[in-house]
Amino acid sequence: MVITLEGTTSSKISSALLQARRSAGSPAMGMVLTLIVVCDEEGYDAALNASTQAGREHPSRILLVVTAAGREAALDAQVRIGEGTPGEVVVIRMRGAIAQHPASVVRPLLLPDSPVVIWWPGKFPSNPASDELAQLAVRRITDAMGTKRPMAALRARAENYTPGDTDLSWTRLTPWRALLAAALDQYPAHITAVRVEAERGNASAELLASWLESRLKVEARRDNSSGPGITAVRMTTAAGDIALTRPDGLLASYTVPGQPNRLVALKRREASELVTEELRRMDDDDIFEQTVKYLLNRTSNPPTTKPARARKPAGTGTTSAVKAAATRATAAKPRKRAAAGSGSKGSA
Repeated sequence: MVITLEGTTSSKISSALLQARRSAGSPAMGMVLTLIVVCDEEGYDAALNASTQAGREHPSRILLVVTAAGREAALDAQVRIGEGTPGEVVVIRMRGAIAQHPASVVRPLLLPDSPVVIWWPGKFPSNPASDELAQLAVRRITDAMGTKRPMAALRARAENYTPGDTDLSWTRLTPWRALLAAALDQYPAHITAVRVEAERGNASAELLASWLESRLKVEARRDNSSGPGITAVRMTTAAGDIALTRPDGLLASYTVPGQPNRLVALKRREASELVTEELRRMDDDDIFEQTVKYLLNRTSNPPTTKPARARKPAGTGTTSAVKAAATRATAAKPRKRAAAGSGSKGSA
């Protein structure tokens, strides 16, 4: 069912939701959270598709806030129930003065007694936690790769990090981190150097290099490749490289010294899969916080030919260091919640 409202108010939208639920034969839809998605008209279709796909695993009330400039204040809405998702979708279009204070419209539409998550698929505030809408949420999801300057956006995230923040550039690394941790678990060795290869300006690659460098205590070099996304990670040992290479964005080759190559599925994931993963947890991501803070220091003070940090004795850079940091790298075992609930250029 689709109900279109023009020149409306929050109370009329709430009434339309109640009417739609009754018409669907169920006044309660078993939703576990409210997902606020903030975008413009250009990113509307992709945001709607990704959020409704995520709603299949996490039945939600999705509030898609589409803002536009204009002198005349206007508020239009469209309520969708059914329409391929087990939850509810409300598309809210704001213009003029109303768009400057969206929280006054959105607040009455939040599900009671359930968590609120906000996601910006594209451009986002430099300090998301201070945003008016974001103050309604317990988790704030951004995507540095959805902006024109991914590295500048990622640095802004690091400078203004607040517990509850995360970025899809980090989420894209979950399978990479899991495989690299498993590699050192299978082949424990002292790592003497790390190299991450990816296309220029890939924010996920910078995060991965920072994560590896901070945990293994060796310099992680970033090399540019033709892509797509991250194409290789090489960890050097005395016996040779432990390498994970993925030149096509689909299938990776896993190499360990003295053993034959193995093929591992490692495809670039769509935005809907990334958002679905992030909605599995409502707690703070401590490893992401440590990594972005390390990245900020790393990019502000690039290593010289003689790194200032003394290298630790043998045993540093082995399995235990990476395994301790791989808290979120177990993609196959999503956490249970207290609250029930593009092949894009930005994929890692």
